[in-house]
Amino acid sequence: DKLLFLWSITVSVFGIGGLLGSSGSRYLTVKYGKKKCLLCNNLLMIVAASIMGCSKTAQSFEMILIGRFMCGISAGKVISPTGLCVPLHHQYVGEISPRKLRGFANSTSSFFWSLGKAIGQISGQRELLGSKSLWPMLMASCGLPALVQLVTLPFFPESPPYLLMHKGDQEGCKKAIRQLWGEGHHQAEIDDIMKEKATMKNIKILSVLELMKEQAFRWQLYTIVILTTTVQLCGINAV
Repeated sequence: DKLLFLWSITVSVFGIGGLLGSSGSRYLTVKYGKKKCLLCNNLLMIVAASIMGCSKTAQSFEMILIGRFMCGISAGKVISPTGLCVPLHHQYVGEISPRKLRGFANSTSSFFWSLGKAIGQISGQRELLGSKSLWPMLMASCGLPALVQLVTLPFFPESPPYLLMHKGDQEGCKKAIRQLWGEGHHQAEIDDIMKEKATMKNIKILSVLELMKEQAFRWQLYTIVILTTTVQLCGINAV
């Protein structure tokens, strides 16, 4: 019974970390920017992967618990993508993409999310990294994509909408757009960002409690809760 309880905690602590990560994502992105948050998030994932990878050598299952919790904060829950990485990734990719490619760029997130889960399940087979001797490498492998992004992301600029809307840095916004989209006339995109900024000033951002009390969003909220709840019953968590 004790072993079953510890195993259940090890599995579920990932979702708890995802809940905490998603709670702070909006505040962190507004204060520090999406690029900086992604870089720090990669460091968190690398630390988590290192802790889990060393758990067998240290003979400590507590290290797996800690690593899984940190991974949850960094990556988010499998079915309901929360955490820090998923909302940050969607926002950053969408904001640095030109308008004609924005829909395609955002759709790649779901594709690679599913591809990553498939690769993880295949790698976890006993014939590959799921063996008695190699499973620490499997648990540490989540740090490899984070390391790749940590090395490459500094060569990318900050999100142009963030620079203009939150920092008021119009020159920095223009420089970022030129670096991302090349030289050319991008005034139309800058005007769109300015219109969005003006629109956001007249919109009140609701807290979770205020959203639940708002009558106008009641049925939309019911729909989301029902869909999210029933998805958890499809068996994916057991898988």
